[in-house]
Amino acid sequence: MEMWLQKANVLIEALPYIRRFHGKTIVVKYGGSAMVDHELKKSVIRDVALLKLVGFRPIIVHGGGKEITKWVNKVGLETNFINGLRVTDKPTMEVAEMVLNKINKGLVSMMEKTGLKAVGISGKDGTVLRVNKRMPGGKDIGYVGEIKEVNTQLLDTLLDNDFIPVICPIGSDDNYHSFNINADDAACAIATAVKASKLAFLTDIEGVYRDPLDKSSLISELTIPEAEEFLKSGNVGGGMLPKLQNCIDAIRSGVSRVHILDGRIEHCLLLEFFTDKGIGTAIIGENEERYYTGK
Repeated sequence: MEMWLQKANVLIEALPYIRRFHGKTIVVKYGGSAMVDHELKKSVIRDVALLKLVGFRPIIVHGGGKEITKWVNKVGLETNFINGLRVTDKPTMEVAEMVLNKINKGLVSMMEKTGLKAVGISGKDGTVLRVNKRMPGGKDIGYVGEIKEVNTQLLDTLLDNDFIPVICPIGSDDNYHSFNINADDAACAIATAVKASKLAFLTDIEGVYRDPLDKSSLISELTIPEAEEFLKSGNVGGGMLPKLQNCIDAIRSGVSRVHILDGRIEHCLLLEFFTDKGIGTAIIGENEERYYTGK
């Protein structure tokens, strides 16, 4: 009986979150180990299926850096990075686009097996992602794009017709050349453009720590002022620095809540979205209600 009561309590705890976000658009940036491990893939897809069935309107934005590197090396091309961005000449761009489209259609197939209606697109389709050439520090790193505009017409059409858009981060410039885009940047831009209520990053870390060496110092929630103060503290480094800045920028641009989650944890999306404390770090707008009361 106690086991059944625990299950009932879980559903009761989820109810206010289901009610609050029913009919709301959410964006999930899908990356890290959750894209590589088959069981984790299935877990994420099942989470998305449940979110859809309880009334959320999900959009998936995925990367594929590890798979691109593998195939670039297989065909005998060199892999180079400048400021964390892949140097992308024309042959590398062709490989990247091929690999990302392959990943994209694989995700769509997995979703459809669960009964979801999904459509895989790149940012080139319907001119969803328009870009300028990105020149970090004035350096030419090839076909790497910086988003200048998001056209939501195709996304709105898919969502309104009960489809889940699955987007790979390839955009086009004014001359319709293909450009590789950082997937985190693409997810932030899309979440802002569709006025998403939630943006979730699936990563290979548990969230944001006050002390990176102390696993008990995980921060459940940060307001914008707290996050900015935390950035200034010098306790944020590596890949978390641009990710946290992306979160702040997304909130400033109108996204209600941004979540940094460990995609290696099974059903991480459900645990974060439908429980009071969650399992990762949520960055919230200054006027947003804090969900976790510490009780």
